[in-house]
Amino acid sequence: MPRNIEIKARVIDPAATERRARAIATEGPTDLVQDDTFFAAAHGRLKLREFADGRGELIHYTRADDAGPKASDYVLTPVPDPAGLRESLARAVGVIGRVRKRRRLYIVDRTRVHLDAVEGLGDFIELEVVLAEGETLEAGHAVAESLMASLGIERAQLLQGAYLDLLANKGSTK
Repeated sequence: MPRNIEIKARVIDPAATERRARAIATEGPTDLVQDDTFFAAAHGRLKLREFADGRGELIHYTRADDAGPKASDYVLTPVPDPAGLRESLARAVGVIGRVRKRRRLYIVDRTRVHLDAVEGLGDFIELEVVLAEGETLEAGHAVAESLMASLGIERAQLLQGAYLDLLANKGSTK
């Protein structure tokens, strides 16, 4: 099962954060528009991600809701008919929320750096350090910590939970 180490943080100065990301990126930027629908799940989180070009992915993941670097285990399945699958899942298990965002993706070696503008929430940065098979969590944590320093991400900016949780706390997940 694929694994990564993730952090999510509020961005204070989006332009400065992007300049830092661009300076260390090995690939990018790639601009994406994503519409994530979250469904009730017995374990972890289940979301259907739709892209502006009509592609979709069903993603199940488990991850602690702590602030700071944390492990995430996930399964990603391409979906040829995301609208149809959303309807089926909504009827079968129920929708618990929706997150819409514009994402600028940079790659720094093996880490995905997402600069996110989340509808109803604001600007964020997310790091996903992709772990190799058998690699220790500590190695991924070290990469995340190093990138946080390079990108100027302070501990006080780190967030717990997912964008869905932040929207739920504002009372507007649908």
